Amino acid sequence: MIRIEDLHISLGGNAIIAGLNLQIKAGEKVALTGRNGAGKTTLLRAMAGEIEPEKGHIYLPKDSRIGYLRQISRIEAGRTVMDEARRAFPELLRLEQSMQEAEKQLSGTAGDTAAAQALAEAEYRYRMLGGYTYRGTLERILKGLGFSDEDFDKPLDAFSGGWQMRVELAKILAGGRDILLLDEPTNYLDLESILWLEDFLKRYEGVLVLVSHDKRFLDTVTRRTLELDGKRYWDLPYGYSEFMQRKAGILEKQLREALNQEREIKRTEQLIERFRYKATKAAFAQSLIKKLEKMERIEMPETGRPVLRVQFPPVAPSGKSVFRAWGLSKRYGAKQVLRDLEFHIARGEKIAFVGRNGMGKTTLASILAGENDYEGVLETGHNVHIGYFAQDQSRRLPGAMRIIDYLEHQATAETRPRVRDVAGAFLFSDEAVFKPIEVLSGGERNRVALAGMMLRGFNVLIMDEPTNHLDIPSKETLKAALKDFPGTLIVVSHDRDFLAGLTGQTWEFRPLEVRRFQGDINEFLESRRLDDLQSLEARNEKPPGKNENTSAAKKQGARIKELLKARRRLEKQLKDIEAQIEKAERELEAMEQRMQQGDTGDAEIYTRYETLRNRIDELYTRWEQTDAEREHITAELEE
Repeated sequence: MIRIEDLHISLGGNAIIAGLNLQIKAGEKVALTGRNGAGKTTLLRAMAGEIEPEKGHIYLPKDSRIGYLRQISRIEAGRTVMDEARRAFPELLRLEQSMQEAEKQLSGTAGDTAAAQALAEAEYRYRMLGGYTYRGTLERILKGLGFSDEDFDKPLDAFSGGWQMRVELAKILAGGRDILLLDEPTNYLDLESILWLEDFLKRYEGVLVLVSHDKRFLDTVTRRTLELDGKRYWDLPYGYSEFMQRKAGILEKQLREALNQEREIKRTEQLIERFRYKATKAAFAQSLIKKLEKMERIEMPETGRPVLRVQFPPVAPSGKSVFRAWGLSKRYGAKQVLRDLEFHIARGEKIAFVGRNGMGKTTLASILAGENDYEGVLETGHNVHIGYFAQDQSRRLPGAMRIIDYLEHQATAETRPRVRDVAGAFLFSDEAVFKPIEVLSGGERNRVALAGMMLRGFNVLIMDEPTNHLDIPSKETLKAALKDFPGTLIVVSHDRDFLAGLTGQTWEFRPLEVRRFQGDINEFLESRRLDDLQSLEARNEKPPGKNENTSAAKKQGARIKELLKARRRLEKQLKDIEAQIEKAERELEAMEQRMQQGDTGDAEIYTRYETLRNRIDELYTRWEQTDAEREHITAELEE
């Protein structure tokens, strides 16, 4: 168990965490969330022993083994992938060295009983600690994270920083830790590796504290959410999506109670003012005054902090054909990445590029954006104006420029008057716009880059991992803006929740092949799940007369199709109920405003008000029941 008592941490004179009290039981998996800068990484560092709190204590089980994945880790050069991964087992490496030294002594000195005994003792402990199986464990984990057998003996220096981070993650996962503190583990993973990591963490039996901006990943892995918010925090026993719903319900209830109390206080003060100077009512007025003095005031809750508000400017449409390719190929030296692609992208299409890293997603995106050469034919249509958000876009920004200067430089004559408005929409207001870009965090730089795109008249957007380092509310707002974008969209992303419902096509990149699927990421994954099942059926086929496995697999396939259909129906019902709730709450808010302003001439308003409140409660109950059905089906699909 982890116990945190009255934790206070300040950085640079600013209070990051104030008065945090927390207990995490053995086996719990906790999502650690909050806006950028709320203190998530700071808390992980404190739990890992890297930061000393100025006040309070963190109690960890004695001799607990902690695995801490930082957002950025530096790995020493000169080792192979496997040599670096083996460093997760220092005791086994020490025993291997001892065994080698003892074997050398035995080969050089006949009958050296001391060396023989040392070898036997080392070999016994080596076997007990799993010395003959740990390399296999490492290989399985490295493969799950995207490495191949051929990669194991390659120098780590030959891999990018993202792949080096995968090795660091593999070391932590393989090392038998009791506590895992993972800070954005999916940042450098592709979709295949994320799905593998989800399965690994679901089966992990220790304590997990997970920071991630991938909502779907959090929902799959965790069942408790801790949200940091300056001097206060939220801690509820739910996955992230349900946590947000419950939190919204609590805030809504608090807001209603605070508004009701405010109205009661106002009415009471009016009565006091009316009767305090009348001799016959003076005692009554005094009792009302005492009542107000004793009343425990309900603090008006904060309904939320500002988040991105994005709206792409209207632009002239492109021609009907945006891109058309024949025999499009690309190689880097001896490595072929794309081969003989043929495709047509029409105006208004929204396409997701998915697949393992290294399969050519970023390469094709950069070719379409005009930033990479290629072989073959690529035609760009009439009046196509491309906005390209590169994977390293934040590093492309001019560090010495101030935010306001960069945005004014990006603006057109038509959008220049909107520069300050757009900066404010991306949470850079007042004096913040005068900061030099070089002092900004990764998430802030991404927001600057996106703000710059908002000031240009693009009708084609090509976006490579645009959500990296963005917090969840900012990602949701960006997604809403992209759904409304009237032009053509191509987005490279591994974030399933961001892609869900955003695109109408999914292009899966495989070795020297691109498979195109009509549907969004959820429909694509469901289809691939059925494809995998059909492959399993083929492998399980028996000779004629012995088709029990095939029949069972077919039944299982039919059951999965039935479950998927039922889940889609329930998801549609959830959207319908949410729309009804939103409409009813708008009506309720309008009624409350009328009542607050004293507009009570309509005698039936209070009756309708209570009826509407009951209706909203019923809708929330229906939503919870429907959502529970959907969760039950999802759990059955994941078995």
